[in-house]
Amino acid sequence: MNEVKPILVCACLSLCACLLGCSNRRTSEAELLHKIDSVNRLEVKRQMKLQGIELSEASPFQLFYDSLGLQPLPFSYSEDYVRTLPGYKPVPIAIATYLELEGREAPRAIALPETLGSRLVLLAADQEDGEYELWLYSLDNECFPVDKLLLYEPERKSETRLQLPKQEAYFSVTSDMIIRVWEYASEEDDKGQISLYIVDDSRQFVERPYDIIHEGR
Repeated sequence: MNEVKPILVCACLSLCACLLGCSNRRTSEAELLHKIDSVNRLEVKRQMKLQGIELSEASPFQLFYDSLGLQPLPFSYSEDYVRTLPGYKPVPIAIATYLELEGREAPRAIALPETLGSRLVLLAADQEDGEYELWLYSLDNECFPVDKLLLYEPERKSETRLQLPKQEAYFSVTSDMIIRVWEYASEEDDKGQISLYIVDDSRQFVERPYDIIHEGR
C-alpha cells in the first residue's frame, strides 16, 4: 500500500511537465486538478486489478458502490449500531488508499438509498482501539467522492482527556435526507448543539441554521 503514493506522485509530476511543455496556453488550476484526478482514478483501477477485481467500463467506485448493502432510512445513533455496524461490508484496499485511509486495518461501508438524486455512502473508519468513526460521503455520477461529513467520533480515552469536558456526538438521517448532528459538551449538557445539513445540487453537505434546543438522545 505504501508504494501507491510514490507511483501517484511520479505520474502527477510527469503529467504536469507534459502539460507545461506541450501547451502554448496557460493550463488552469481546475484543468490541472482534473488531469491529476484522472491519474488517481487510473491508479485505483490498477490496484483493484492487482487484487483480482475484474473491471468493466464502470468506475471502480461504481463497482464498489453497487456491491454495498443498503442502510434503510430513517436511522439514527445507538450504541449498538456504532458497535456492530450492521450490514457494512469491508472496503477494498485500493478504495481505502484513494480515500487516504492508510493505517486503518478494517474500514467498512454501506450505501444509503438514492433519495432526491443523491448517492451517499456511510464509511466506518476504524480507530486503534477497535472503535469506529462514521463518515457520510456524497458521490458523483461515477460514484467518486465529492464531499464528506463526520457523523460520529468515539470519545477519546487518554489521561489528558480525563481533565477535559466530555465530548460526544450523536446523529440522525431522515427519509428526506435531513442530517442532524448533536454535540454534547459534558454529561450535564442536556441541550447540546445541533447542526443540520442537507445535500445540495452540487452534492455538497451544506449546513443550515439551527438553534441550540433540547432534543431527546
